Amino acid sequence: MNTLVTKDGTEIFFKDWGQGPPIMFHHGWPLSADDWDAQMMFFLERGFRVIAHDRRGHGRSTQTVTGNEMDTYADDLAELITALGLKDVVHVGHSTGGGEVVRFLARHGTSRASKAVIIGAIPPVMLQSAANPGGLPMSVFDGFRSAFLANRAQFYHDIAAGPFYGFNRAGADVSPALIDNWWRQGMMGGAKAHYDCISVFSETDFTDDLRKADIPLLVMHGDDDQIVPIANSALLSSKLAPRATLKVYSGLPHGMATTHPQIVNQDLLAFIRSERMTADETAA
Repeated sequence: MNTLVTKDGTEIFFKDWGQGPPIMFHHGWPLSADDWDAQMMFFLERGFRVIAHDRRGHGRSTQTVTGNEMDTYADDLAELITALGLKDVVHVGHSTGGGEVVRFLARHGTSRASKAVIIGAIPPVMLQSAANPGGLPMSVFDGFRSAFLANRAQFYHDIAAGPFYGFNRAGADVSPALIDNWWRQGMMGGAKAHYDCISVFSETDFTDDLRKADIPLLVMHGDDDQIVPIANSALLSSKLAPRATLKVYSGLPHGMATTHPQIVNQDLLAFIRSERMTADETAA
């Protein structure tokens, strides 16, 4: 297995396939690099070098007790990019991985990055507060923690079978295999790290990070995202980042890169190959 040992001794598992312009994929909670199979195969076949890592505490990386917070996630990423000698990277992050991308760019700069994409991503901040009245109340995330501690396996199954892929919607084309694969990835990771990450994805404020993201940024979001509602995420992030383009997908769920790769992959490819998308777009 390909692994990087970070400065604090954590082993970070990563995939690094192919030659060509590099694209780095950043997974959501509580998943792993495997969540990007549909994208990595697509871009590998088109002459790109594709890289994806399991965030610390997730997948095949060390089941860490400490360091389960966004700054350390970004620092781990910086170590991996340096070790692999990557330049002109296109970063693609989903959900919590979108937050990781934005924090990395703000904390470590954009000198090694060319573009970025965040999909169904958590920035600017999910938690409701006086400064963020449109966010989700703490009771939602306390509910996550209670369900997690009561029965993590059941909690993960319920997320995958319900709101993550929109399988709880009337007429949804439910895939038991996708549910099983989501559950498999989640249960591979460490319980402590995953529990800590609930606070990370709900409470981390990326407002200032977005303002520092001075490279072309594509913000992709389904308007039926039940995990990260669009009104308090993509619609705000696209206004904060100086070179952002917003692309909204009618009726698509949080996990749209998996349920609708034929749509997402083509739009990613167009953005990567373009100089810059020049206007906000809405996809039917």
